[in-house]
Amino acid sequence: MAREHLDREWTPNALVNVVPLSKKYTFDLACRLFLNVVDVGDIKRLSDPFTLATQGMFCVPIDLPGMAYNRAIRGGKMVRKELIRIIHERRKELLEKKETRHHDFLSKMLLVTDENGQFCSEMEISNNIIGLLVASFDTTSSAVTSVVNYIAQLPHIYEEVLKEQMEIAKSKGPDELLTWEDIEKMKYSWNVARESFRLTPPAQGAFRDTTTEFTYAGFTIPKGWKTFWTVHSSHKNPEYFPEPEKFDPSRFDGNGPPSYTFVPFGGGPRMCPGKEYAKLEVLVFMHNVVRRFKLEKAIPNQKVDDRLTVRLQPHGKP
Repeated sequence: MAREHLDREWTPNALVNVVPLSKKYTFDLACRLFLNVVDVGDIKRLSDPFTLATQGMFCVPIDLPGMAYNRAIRGGKMVRKELIRIIHERRKELLEKKETRHHDFLSKMLLVTDENGQFCSEMEISNNIIGLLVASFDTTSSAVTSVVNYIAQLPHIYEEVLKEQMEIAKSKGPDELLTWEDIEKMKYSWNVARESFRLTPPAQGAFRDTTTEFTYAGFTIPKGWKTFWTVHSSHKNPEYFPEPEKFDPSRFDGNGPPSYTFVPFGGGPRMCPGKEYAKLEVLVFMHNVVRRFKLEKAIPNQKVDDRLTVRLQPHGKP
């Protein structure tokens, strides 16, 4: 699917805005994997209201027409309505024993039962699907954008990534898909991705309840308090990451940094369950984009907010 996306959205252009395209890529991929929805019109009926909903997730909760919160509520209702329609149709297909070609998450959810033999309700399934879509949208699109930003900005990094990916490509047939063994060979590329996540983490942090009283930086934190740990401060700590502002993928050679210092996916038993999904999505994208294009930032010192403009130079390599 990464190839299809690049051929359709990137190849016809000499200049692309990466942020909106990475969001489109990650949402289209999620629709295919979670719902087996591939039709452009069906995806658009989900993506348009979904964008409205996510844009209002962190805003002042004023429910008045024209406000982001009001648009988010409206978008959320439209997403749920469309999901219920898709779920209803898929359940009907399964009951009629129509063959499903793909083992997507939705089909699995419709077939699973609880300890009492009861199937999940359509509302329960839609809640789970929405959770997956939200969790995989901004974070993975941010991760993809971050990687593109650094390989476009640092030619020596791009060349090393390209070298590794070309070695893997040489072992594959023209239309042969990547395997998990291929992904495991992308050690340098994954180091580059992780260093990108360190410098520009996809998530800001998370809340935790303190299970015991402790003292930090002269402050006593009582048991039961809610605390917020920030990824950025952990990743920029010079004690664990010397020259923290420097882009250096070799930090992750060998055993890498100490435990709980590199935490783009959190840590411990509550680590983000989507870590491997994100890894796979980012590495497959890197494999395809570096072999198709030489990337160059169109605005060298551009601050990445809602767009990242890069210039594409196809180099003719397969």
